Amino acid sequence: MSRQRTIIEAGGNPAGYWKDLWNYRGLFRFLAWRDLLVRYKQTVIGIAWAVIRPLLTIGVFTFFGAMFDTATGTVPRVLLVTAATLPWTLFSSALGEASNSLIANSNLITKVYFPRLIVPLSTIIVCFVDFLIAFVILIALMIYYGQWPGPEIFALPAFLLLAILSATGGGLLLSALNVKYRDFRYIVPFIVQLGLFVSPIAFSSSEIYASQKLPEFIKWIYSLNPMVAVIDGFRWSLFGEAFPVYWNSVYISIGVTALLLIGGVWYFRKVERSFADVI
Repeated sequence: MSRQRTIIEAGGNPAGYWKDLWNYRGLFRFLAWRDLLVRYKQTVIGIAWAVIRPLLTIGVFTFFGAMFDTATGTVPRVLLVTAATLPWTLFSSALGEASNSLIANSNLITKVYFPRLIVPLSTIIVCFVDFLIAFVILIALMIYYGQWPGPEIFALPAFLLLAILSATGGGLLLSALNVKYRDFRYIVPFIVQLGLFVSPIAFSSSEIYASQKLPEFIKWIYSLNPMVAVIDGFRWSLFGEAFPVYWNSVYISIGVTALLLIGGVWYFRKVERSFADVI
């Protein structure tokens, strides 16, 4: 009697793969919880680090924004910077953690089968938890300065989702590239550092779009950064028309995010079956 063999591989049938992704949701929760415990278990200040790290960025950019006298209107400068720092920290942390996640979990990847997408996705959840903890800073500052959001606040989850999807697409692409080309572990910090300075954290996008000195193609290139629309959207959601959102840049950001997400998933799935051999 002939025996029927079942072959399980990372790059198998797409329909079965996405079903496996759901079936392995317990592993997803375990990896996310493990990363949370590891991140804070051996730190002196523990979970407070999720608040201290963005606070340091807020302090630095508030100082530099004041030094260059960037316009803030009726909104205190520290609120302008905080509303930009929190989504940027979420994006940069998720991008960096996801890009290194496969290398960090190489022992697990080489021993058992499971959909490898679980690994970078679980790190993004951890970064989202950090964001929720740090969001306390923004709430406290808004209460202190008596700034209350209007109905635009209901758009905030949409811009938050845009930041998460951008980080997910970029993280999947970079994590797959990092397995084959280890030079990317040096490239990713450079990308994050560059993005920090070209994103409107210490300044407002109004200063870019309203400038008569900058040619239109520079403004268009500036809009290709998906975090431009995310940060502008955060400020608009929290402070209303004091910081208008530029919808053309939002549409561009949605397009760039969709390309990143589709391209990231496609390339990740394409090379996934070789991870165990290369890593």
